[in-house]
Amino acid sequence: MTTFADNSRHASPWAAGIYAAARASGKDHPHAVRVLARAWIRVIWRCWLDGAPYDPVKHGAAAAITDTIAA
Repeated sequence: MTTFADNSRHASPWAAGIYAAARASGKDHPHAVRVLARAWIRVIWRCWLDGAPYDPVKHGAAAAITDTIAA
């Protein structure tokens, strides 16, 4: 899961934002990746419960992070 999370930060503005925020708060790289993995687990859990694939357009946190990074 941590490898997935680490790789996701290169392709997802939402994931990159969570990782960057964790690093900015003083966490080292492995801890920041674990923070990101925990966020992904929550997203994956919600997708599983809803029986729906992940859609970054519908994922509200993704839109908020993307807007913050773009500003």
